[in-house]
Amino acid sequence: MPVIDMVLIALAGVGAGAINAVVGSGTLITFPTLVALGYPPVTSTMSNAIGLVAGGVSGTWGYRRELRGQWHRLRWQIPGSLLGALAGAWLLLHLPEKVFVAVVPVLLIAALLLVVLGPRIQAWARRRADAQGRSVDVISRGRMLALVAGTFAVGVYGGYFTAAQGILLIAVMGALLPEDMQRMNAAKNLLSLIVNIVAAVAYTVVAFDRISWAAAGLIAIGSLIGGFLGAHYGRRLSPNALRAVIVVVGLIGLWRLVTV
Repeated sequence: MPVIDMVLIALAGVGAGAINAVVGSGTLITFPTLVALGYPPVTSTMSNAIGLVAGGVSGTWGYRRELRGQWHRLRWQIPGSLLGALAGAWLLLHLPEKVFVAVVPVLLIAALLLVVLGPRIQAWARRRADAQGRSVDVISRGRMLALVAGTFAVGVYGGYFTAAQGILLIAVMGALLPEDMQRMNAAKNLLSLIVNIVAAVAYTVVAFDRISWAAAGLIAIGSLIGGFLGAHYGRRLSPNALRAVIVVVGLIGLWRLVTV
């Protein structure tokens, strides 16, 4: 591999790791980089998913403080992510890539709308709860089922394509949970990491020879550094600033998806 290619892939990994820790959508940096350097799309998807596991670990560790107090809910979301990721990885190995790529822009638009409307949805839920004399902080069985179902669906998407799964998770949680953005971002990092681990293991077991291990290693090194940087600076952002960053990155990702 030429040195310039190695540098470009490693730098893309740094950027992807940082963006994943703060927003999600880091794949929209590394995936196009690998494709532009001549790697086949499926090879790029699998190598990228494996490489970004390291960045997911560092980003999740950086947000460990915000994960406290969320395990009563995450113990239900984590199995949803696991099962969804397994289904998505199976789809990647059996379906043409264009099947999911065609619906990615629609999903991303819907997610961005939910991110923007999240505060209004939560305010509406709070008013409704007050009117009924109950606490909005108590998650009903129906909301929990919807949350797990949404987490599973995002896991399927993440196991297949990975790009922008963080934005989709934030959108789902923002619409259903009375949590602030930083705590939801912490949960998003953990759940996205689980999806990437499951997908990486599945790809390694089933398609070991189709993975570029050199590219995956370079992305891993870069994303590990980027994840620490993203978590360090992302935790300093206010909820509104974090929401704005998510929307901007999502719009850039949407533009890249529809113009490539």
